[in-house]
Amino acid sequence: MATNLSIDPELLERALEVSGERTKKAAVTLALQEFIARRGQKRLVELMGKLEWEPSFDYKAERSRE
Repeated sequence: MATNLSIDPELLERALEVSGERTKKAAVTLALQEFIARRGQKRLVELMGKLEWEPSFDYKAERSRE
C-alpha cells in the first residue's frame, strides 16, 4: 500500500544509522515492527500479578511434551 508521510528527515537518518537497514522503507518497517512488539510486551508486563493461576497446574510438566 503506497502511503505518503512527512517524516522528520533527521529522525529518519538516525533510524537508518541505528538499524543498519539500507533503505528508508526497510528502516520504517523495522521501526513499526519493533514498536508493535514493545507495546505488546508492555501489555504483558501490566498483567503481572493480576492473573490467577490454578494451584494444581504444573508448568514444568507442560514443558516436556514427549
